[in-house]
Amino acid sequence: MRIATRFTLLFVFLTLLVALTVGWFAVAESSRAQYATIDTSIDEVVASGLRNPNTALSNALYVVQRDNYNLDMDVVFPTGPPTPVKTGTVPLSGRPTFADVHESLNRAVHVANLPGFQVRSLNVGGGDYLLVAGSTAGITKQNEHLALLVAAAALLVALLSLGLARQVTRRDFRAMTRLIDYAGDVASGDQDKPTPPSEGSTDLKELREALVIMVEALQERIAFETKNAEAMQQFIDDASHELRTPLTVVKGYNELLASGTASAELQARAVTRVQREVERMEELVRDLLLLAELREAPQHASLRVALSELVSQRASEFAFENPGRSVTSNVKGAININGRPELVERLLNNAMTNILRYTPNDAAVRIALDAVGANARLIVEDGGPGLPAYGVRPQRFQRFDESRSRETGGSGLGMSIMADVAESLGGEMVTEPSPLGGLRLVFLLPLGAN
Repeated sequence: MRIATRFTLLFVFLTLLVALTVGWFAVAESSRAQYATIDTSIDEVVASGLRNPNTALSNALYVVQRDNYNLDMDVVFPTGPPTPVKTGTVPLSGRPTFADVHESLNRAVHVANLPGFQVRSLNVGGGDYLLVAGSTAGITKQNEHLALLVAAAALLVALLSLGLARQVTRRDFRAMTRLIDYAGDVASGDQDKPTPPSEGSTDLKELREALVIMVEALQERIAFETKNAEAMQQFIDDASHELRTPLTVVKGYNELLASGTASAELQARAVTRVQREVERMEELVRDLLLLAELREAPQHASLRVALSELVSQRASEFAFENPGRSVTSNVKGAININGRPELVERLLNNAMTNILRYTPNDAAVRIALDAVGANARLIVEDGGPGLPAYGVRPQRFQRFDESRSRETGGSGLGMSIMADVAESLGGEMVTEPSPLGGLRLVFLLPLGAN
């Protein structure tokens, strides 16, 4: 059963219960008042005869006639049947006995022998008693009529409450039903289901907003995981391919050396090639481990790094080691960032190594560092051949140019490592064409405390 139906039935049940309870109290109060009226008239008649038993009967008759009480009066004798003195609209339903007399001497009561009457007795002398009785048939009939009216009124109120509940809660329950259906569709995989309109009470609108935010976050997470899974699969395929090539070379030369038929010159060349391929695999594995570390724990902002000092030192070393190049640097002082110094050094080393590997020995190099807003901007550019495409984030093992081949010793991870390091520091790396004619690397890294 849906919650709307259950809520409506509960509301109607409570309304019906309240209406019946109020009606029952009203009927009971009306009945009590009418019983009190009958008892009062009986007590007045009896009180008129209590002063003198010898005149009790005449006094009682006088009061009944004077006040026009609709009462039955019978004299009950010790022996013989009772004698009616006055008969009301409703005659006694039975013959009063001395047991009835004695039971009703002190107050007006209901006796089992005379159903439908309130009775009280009075001593009239000589061992005789006057029994005064008032009929309650009218009260019973009126109570039955009132009970029917109360039931009809309660039913009418329940029907009105049903219509009112439907009218008041219809929009809220309609909105709730749509949200439930929407959540069910999303849970079953239909994430393109249109979002339900914002309607209903404030609580339902807030619930809708929370559900929409949750679904959007879920969709983003699924898209992110899907993209990561695809990237991981591509990464695995590329890594296996990159490792397979040097392993094939090592295996081939190992078989050649094991055969014992190679000349001394060929053996020396085989050992050199095997050593080079092993070193290349070591570099590749180190790069893979670094990339995995950056992906698993991308935030490294615990230490203060004096970026100006690192860049100035690396630029001086590069100029000293490459006297055939025109190396210029413009490094602003007192620029700091937060991160791990070894990662920043790896970023600088990769940028310089790329220049050594992929540009002519006389290509110009320019290094600049300054502050732009809340970021430190590091620029490393060269006068080499550049790249076919700029601005895109480098992918792992991506080779932008056939000239950047495996024969240069690269693993294909250098550009990706630089981009991942920049992102792990909270920044980014952008590739642009350099005015020098080659590649321009721009690193934007959040500034740290000075």
